Amino acid sequence: MKPAPTESPRFIPVFLGGINVGSGNKPPWTLPAKAAYGKFDSQRAQRYFGESYEVPSFFPINSLLPQRALTHIKQTRSNPLFESAFLAIFHALWKEHRDVSAPENLVAALHRVFPGDDVQEIVAAAGSPKTKADLQATTERVVKDQGAFGCPWFWVRNGQTEEPFFGSDRFHFMWDFLAVPHADLKLAKL
Repeated sequence: MKPAPTESPRFIPVFLGGINVGSGNKPPWTLPAKAAYGKFDSQRAQRYFGESYEVPSFFPINSLLPQRALTHIKQTRSNPLFESAFLAIFHALWKEHRDVSAPENLVAALHRVFPGDDVQEIVAAAGSPKTKADLQATTERVVKDQGAFGCPWFWVRNGQTEEPFFGSDRFHFMWDFLAVPHADLKLAKL
């Protein structure tokens, strides 16, 4: 058995709309059968991960502004601050049903992590040509170089070998690939 990996996950902001367009994929909510199935999948994932939320009535959102803000934060702040900002935005959208594509709601979410002057700088930078170009380049790279066609998209490295994984229900496959000991999914003997 290989030793456990020494690297931690790195979260990369991308624009899902750009991934869908670049890969030719369609969002699940635009296909009636996938949209109907989505509620079952969402409920199952919530039970599995021990989380609960309701899909906001205004969902889906245009995630460009929050993803641009996260792009700037990732480039200019520590990783713990980046992850805290991601979680604050996630909480605002999924737990409080705040449309974080609206600047005032994004500002409120970021205030949980950053002081006022920092929040204003982050939101201003999110509209800059550099940040826009950086998010676009990252999104194009994951489609072109890694084959991304949706989110969550995981690019996992084990030594010199790398593989993609798609979806929130593939963690056990990632642990197998990384040779991380885990309790695998098995049917119980009755």
